[in-house]
Amino acid sequence: MQMKRVFFSGLIFLVCLETAGKPMPVGGSVSGKVTYEGAPAKPKVIDMAKEPSCAKQHAMPPTTESVVTGPNNSLENVVVYISAGAGDEAPPGQAAKFEQKGCQYVPHVLAFQVNQTLEIVNDDQTSHNIHPLPRINREWNKSQPAGSAPDTEKYDKPEFILVKCNIHPWMRGHFAVLKNSHYAITGGDGEFKLPNLPPGKYTVSAWHESYGEQSQDVTISGSETQTVNFSFKVKDY
Repeated sequence: MQMKRVFFSGLIFLVCLETAGKPMPVGGSVSGKVTYEGAPAKPKVIDMAKEPSCAKQHAMPPTTESVVTGPNNSLENVVVYISAGAGDEAPPGQAAKFEQKGCQYVPHVLAFQVNQTLEIVNDDQTSHNIHPLPRINREWNKSQPAGSAPDTEKYDKPEFILVKCNIHPWMRGHFAVLKNSHYAITGGDGEFKLPNLPPGKYTVSAWHESYGEQSQDVTISGSETQTVNFSFKVKDY
């Protein structure tokens, strides 16, 4: 009997050593892909002749980013997030960075949390005037000369916000101000993953600046991964 106890104690010790330092999975996840049906509008070439310092930063002529597609009808710059079922979260201490580089906004769509610090940086050799256009948050616009220090702001309500530059009319971007950290933005392959979801019922939403928003309900029962795909129907171009 004593030998059995020693054996099992040793086995438990070895298991603890094996798992020590390894992050344990928290809940389940939702993953999937965002695609489109139809013939989307083709990007338009941006004429930056009046801003040669910006134009020379682009190896190829820059184009508009309101619709960016990838292989197999994948759709880029879609914000996929938990719109219901997950509570509010305190914002992270790290600032969300929004750059003005080559007279374009980088990234084109920036997601961050309510009351998270937003850091706005001008990397160009020319002045910009950043002007977000919220509907429910406070509106502001700021001039940012070349070489100036970064500006910071915060938003206290969830909202999708169009951002423009009052100096360069082709500069367009979007802020996705969200109530928690359960979000992702699709890349060129259209894929996304929302991890660390405790068991429960959720609404998963996908937002695109040109094609609107779609939602689906999903239930997480444990540590499984549920698949949710979205397809946006676009008007033929």
